[in-house]
Amino acid sequence: MVETVDEDLLKKELVGLFGHLNKMRRELAVLQGHDAGNFLTVADTLDAIVENTENASNAILESMEAIDEQVSELRKLDNPVVSAVCEKITDRGNQIFEACSFQDLTGQRITKVVNSLKFIEDRVNTMVRMWGKEELAKVVEEVRREAGTEAQEEDPEKALLHGPQRDSVANKQEDIDKLFSQDDIDKLFG
Repeated sequence: MVETVDEDLLKKELVGLFGHLNKMRRELAVLQGHDAGNFLTVADTLDAIVENTENASNAILESMEAIDEQVSELRKLDNPVVSAVCEKITDRGNQIFEACSFQDLTGQRITKVVNSLKFIEDRVNTMVRMWGKEELAKVVEEVRREAGTEAQEEDPEKALLHGPQRDSVANKQEDIDKLFSQDDIDKLFG
């Protein structure tokens, strides 16, 4: 009997984990403007954050390098006032270079989180496959009865939330422009 109690408890915990992962997926799908069958996983979203911050840091660093080259040209004027201003610009530029190191650190930390999430998701999915969906569906119903909860409807305003999309899933500007093309509108309403 102890084995059955432990097994039932494990199944309930698994259902809880699986439900939590699915809830996160649905919430991300709403935020990303996709349906639950076509969503970005948490790991994909975090990978996109790393990519976007890396791109932003690289753009900042490239701009600072260009500014540094211009400051070097100004120093050649051999003017004490200009040299003093150049020194201040260089000091501020160095602070920007140091501040941009955040991307590498956050990228490493987010990558660790992504790897942990993938590990957990893989293990939960493996356990779901082992027990089978039918068996887990029974446990889900039992957990709902014990908790006295029913499926709650999502807040309809959540569907209105849209954040920046990854380049691979975002609509291209030319496609959006085509939607508003006067010729196409005239064809529709002739």
